[in-house]
Amino acid sequence: MVEIKICGITRLEDALHAADCGADALGFIFYRKSPRYIDPEAAAKIIAQLPGRICAVGGFVNEDAEVVKTVAASCGLDLIQLHGNEPPDYCGQFDGDILIRALALEMEEDLEKAFLYPVRAILVDARDSGRYGGTGKKASWELAAALGVRHPLILAGGLNRENITAALQTVRPHAVDINSGVEISPREKDSGKVKEIIEMIRREENRDDHEPIFVSHRQ
Repeated sequence: MVEIKICGITRLEDALHAADCGADALGFIFYRKSPRYIDPEAAAKIIAQLPGRICAVGGFVNEDAEVVKTVAASCGLDLIQLHGNEPPDYCGQFDGDILIRALALEMEEDLEKAFLYPVRAILVDARDSGRYGGTGKKASWELAAALGVRHPLILAGGLNRENITAALQTVRPHAVDINSGVEISPREKDSGKVKEIIEMIRREENRDDHEPIFVSHRQ
């Protein structure tokens, strides 16, 4: 089954709606320069009201490791997503089983670099002029597909109703991360788009069974 993460959550109503529609995980962005930034205290209040099966993922960009650990504990995060320039050695400060490393793959050489990270999964996204995710730009599907043969893969990067079917058929990811493609604005999700894209993904289920990436510890 292809797992589904709806990222950039800032409102309880959006979180509960995505959960009701069948999302497996929700993403909360703790990068202050992001238009989708959420204060840890506000995120903790939302996460406390989520169904137990929903995996809560926190996104961080070039943050001090101790700060990440503190936010993760206070919010009750299940997984940590590193979306900046963090090197493989940085990951060694955490249990690799709770880490997702986001990377923008631009050339074949980047694939070997990706395998240096001791993490649960690699998220392939696109960057734009220093923006760390949420750009709405399409990632390299060809390189993502090559990575997914050898490592648990989450596909991100401008996924929406118009391209999700092609993305699933071309890349065959283990999971997808959807953000800008289901928004009214950077801080508000479009409930109709969320419901529709999750239904489209479930209809297209074409990924072989795999160990789940998004696991909640609050069940």
